[in-house]
Amino acid sequence: MAVLLIHTISLSLLIFSSSFTLTTSQSSVCRTSCGDIPIKYPFGIDDGCGSPYYRHLFACSNSGKLELRTPSGRYPVRNVSYADPHVVVTDPFMWSCEDGERFRPTRPFSLDSSTHFKLSPQNEYMFFNCSEDNVIIQPKPMFCEHFPEHCDSSCDSASYLCRHLPGCSFALPRSTCCSYYPKATESLRLMLKYCTSYASVYWKNVGAPMSDDQVPEYGIRIDFDIPVTTRCLQCQDPLKGAGICGFDTRNQSFTCLCKDGNSTTHCKDFDIARHNRRVHVIAGTVTGVSVAGAFGIGAAVWYLKKVRAKAPVTCGVQSNENRLF
Repeated sequence: MAVLLIHTISLSLLIFSSSFTLTTSQSSVCRTSCGDIPIKYPFGIDDGCGSPYYRHLFACSNSGKLELRTPSGRYPVRNVSYADPHVVVTDPFMWSCEDGERFRPTRPFSLDSSTHFKLSPQNEYMFFNCSEDNVIIQPKPMFCEHFPEHCDSSCDSASYLCRHLPGCSFALPRSTCCSYYPKATESLRLMLKYCTSYASVYWKNVGAPMSDDQVPEYGIRIDFDIPVTTRCLQCQDPLKGAGICGFDTRNQSFTCLCKDGNSTTHCKDFDIARHNRRVHVIAGTVTGVSVAGAFGIGAAVWYLKKVRAKAPVTCGVQSNENRLF
């Protein structure tokens, strides 16, 4: 009898305590920034946030630095633009002005071709000390005029960037430099097989959008697509609850993340209300079980008092007649 009462009490307390875990806000799990870089749709640094197309591609370090994951490693993100959709990353292994003519071992930057990322045509690459036996190194205007069929395959030794190294106050008199735009990351990998090092420069817009005012800056610009869906627009609509677009981590189906739970449409839809009712029913059931447990505890205490009152006194020694446990 006593063992049964103890189990009843333990079960009641366990169920009662578990009712407090049902009110967690769903949208609060999505961080909106990493350091000073805002995180907006389609990106997310927490699983289930943003678009599944960019799942597991970004990470926020313990020091608050945003990083992009690629097959060739993790790269610090310098900035993200959502108006002109692109990400700029830096490659710690590529050449910089501080290196001078000391060329460190490098590795080719690569992107996963299955993602919605692509190298921007605004990138330009400088390659240093390339093997002339394996790389076509020629002044591009003259070479393209004589050999137009090989123009895209040549590395321009007369490029503006090689003659005016961005941010550097010196030239490289003992090293060769040529400029080339690989159309794919595989081309970059092949180039680095025959060159000592490389540096990536992207042409940054400094004027009005779509203007020709550009300046060269070190970094790799990566363009991305923003998947626009009616469901996501409805989810984000302030008049419909201003939810956060996300996805189910089990099947990657669309989910609108709201303060009170998840919805398949938007935060003010009847689905979320129905979800809330289900939560309340569960909580109510838990409360009912807890009340029943409390009632059981009270009844057990009353029963024990009644039995103790009727038990014969035997100077503290339990007999078969007055044994309670």
